[in-house]
Amino acid sequence: MVYDFIIAGAGVIGGMLARELSRYNISVCILEKENDVSMGASKANSGIVHGGFDPHPGTLKAKMNVEGVDLLYQAAEDLHVPYKKNGSLVVAFSETEAEHLQMLYDRGIENKVEGMSIVSGDEARKIEPNLSEKVVSALVVPSAGIICPYELTIAAVGNAMDNGAELKRNFEISEIIKEDDIFVINSSAKEQVKGRFFINCAGAFSDKIAELAGDGFFKIIPRAGEYLLLDKSEGIRVSHTIFQVPNENGKGILVSPTVDNNLLTGPTAAKVDTPDDKNITQKGIDTVIEYAKKSVPSVDFRQVITSFTGVRSSETTGDFIIKASEKVQGLIHVAAIDSPGLSSCVSIAKYVTGIIKENCNIELELKKDWNGSRENPHAFRNMSDEEKSEYIKLHPEYGKIVCRCEKVSEGEIRDAIRRNPIALDIDGVKRRTRSGMGRCQGGFCMPNVMKILAEENGAELQAVTKKGNGSEQLTGRL
Repeated sequence: MVYDFIIAGAGVIGGMLARELSRYNISVCILEKENDVSMGASKANSGIVHGGFDPHPGTLKAKMNVEGVDLLYQAAEDLHVPYKKNGSLVVAFSETEAEHLQMLYDRGIENKVEGMSIVSGDEARKIEPNLSEKVVSALVVPSAGIICPYELTIAAVGNAMDNGAELKRNFEISEIIKEDDIFVINSSAKEQVKGRFFINCAGAFSDKIAELAGDGFFKIIPRAGEYLLLDKSEGIRVSHTIFQVPNENGKGILVSPTVDNNLLTGPTAAKVDTPDDKNITQKGIDTVIEYAKKSVPSVDFRQVITSFTGVRSSETTGDFIIKASEKVQGLIHVAAIDSPGLSSCVSIAKYVTGIIKENCNIELELKKDWNGSRENPHAFRNMSDEEKSEYIKLHPEYGKIVCRCEKVSEGEIRDAIRRNPIALDIDGVKRRTRSGMGRCQGGFCMPNVMKILAEENGAELQAVTKKGNGSEQLTGRL
């Protein structure tokens, strides 16, 4: 089969683009080198919907961010992805930083961000009582929000698949050949896929894919960001996302609630040699704690339940690269999508569709039966106790709690293994259901999750992996 479009990368950009293209009577195939979707920056970022004041006016970042905020909130509604429009505060600790806030405010006005205001330190503490007494002023951005980035990616890819798109996992691209007007994509496992058009959404590896496609004109600078996630007892420290005045390395260390009522702090910003360098360092941990406490001194870091590192895809121009290739007909680059990439994912998908219409000789006819909504995967947990009781009578597996920390039932786990894109491993179940995301981090529920995965996939227990080949949890039977 020759697909109309091949998308490299099943992150939030590739997933949302696949969903957008699934509106049309065309064939779409997503290639992902990992065992699941959302395995790169899309699963390890701040989950912040940025208001749009930070990008320089006139850049693609500014355009995509400001246009993308409301589009993202609408997509989250349609896909039943948890989000909160909680607003953000950028805090200043000196008069020099206060002047920088004014510059950010002016930039936001130029970018057409609505509703912003600058308040004094005392006014900021009325909004957020736990802010440091050293805060002298703050930029308030009501349009900002928080969202679950991996649930958004899973939902976008799943919705695209429900509408006909295909997903090929463990497909690590090793070769790209252009034969006449067809792209021939070979994998390291000797698989092959063909398509008329090829879209490079490969995140931190997009420069390598561009080189394989014959148009390696840019170089990705991988930048690692370390985070500390705290227990839900700390989720009440702030209601807004708290930023510090940004610097040349990014938006600095934030303190933010999550949509699941935890508290998130980070990230650092350190250049790394490869996108695979996701180590947690003592220096990074110390930096996160120091700067988070500068904003909110009362945060209790004894309540950290996990730490993680995400790698951002920066580029020397400081802007997104979204364009049709000038060298290879039919190739489109969607690269260097660092912050505010998550906030911009829907607007980027629509922008790329516009590039396709202008540059690709293909008719995009809308499907009559396209469905942009998705069944709510968290419908059961949102029911009242009475509704749950009635539902359990019909579906007994929902009455068996597997994850005690997050109160996830066996029924929800089995659904996650059956719904597009199906969960194939322990971490896949974790991202879809939150089983294993509580205080014990899977210490109690993992064995039962493994048993359910083995049953659903008709596999031996020792074949169950944490995140694909090489991460098996058992070596054999005694």
